[in-house]
Amino acid sequence: MNDTERHKAIIDLLRETPFASVRDLQEHLGVSPATIRRDIDKLHDLGRARKVYGGISASEAADSGRLSAKPYDENRDIAVEAKRAIAATAAGLVRDGDSIIVHAGSTCYQLGILLAQRNLRIWTNSMPLAAHLGEHGTCQLSLAGGELYREPGIIHDSAAGSPAFFASRFFLGTQGISSKGLLESHPLLVKVIGELSACADEIVLLADSRKFSIQPRNVALPLSRIGTIITDDGLTDAAARMLEDAGVTILIARTGGTS
Repeated sequence: MNDTERHKAIIDLLRETPFASVRDLQEHLGVSPATIRRDIDKLHDLGRARKVYGGISASEAADSGRLSAKPYDENRDIAVEAKRAIAATAAGLVRDGDSIIVHAGSTCYQLGILLAQRNLRIWTNSMPLAAHLGEHGTCQLSLAGGELYREPGIIHDSAAGSPAFFASRFFLGTQGISSKGLLESHPLLVKVIGELSACADEIVLLADSRKFSIQPRNVALPLSRIGTIITDDGLTDAAARMLEDAGVTILIARTGGTS
């Protein structure tokens, strides 16, 4: 099998599954890991797929008619007013003395800023948030161990599993939302969210209303696992019905000074 044939076989496989690991491709194509990694690099450079943690993912550009999920550095400057309003509403759910998990992401970062000097135990895997809390916070801070993955901006130890930390609430964002659940383009985020979801009494989703129009391929959590969503007043009636049917409590953060 030559390079062109292998590349076609990989793209065909990604039409059936959103992610394939190096080992999956090695077994599927019968070639060495080094060959697979070269193929992944080539397909990534050509824009036909995305090189991600542990393997390769389907390119979001292939999903015509959908808004694409953006990396953290781009996303943090989008819908900032809505994110700050959502974060302020979320901060109102937190009581002094609570232990909480704050996941990576731009809206969760805004929440962390508001909680920095509260009497709380905060666990985070977000490198930007950890840096802010370390410099400006007085809360008790626990950090994920492991390696830094600059995109999507988290610290993670692939061998560690769920952290030895239990929280009253797990606050997280998401790249997209559908009837299937919370959607992510990066397989590492799917893995991490699954691990952290077992470490809290309630999962609280912080997501501005744009996220209902963004549809990455990977399902991180079903909607039935979400206790509460905090979003902005751009939420459509159809999206609200979808959430209510899944048993999710909806809180609307009002922009322009009210929550």
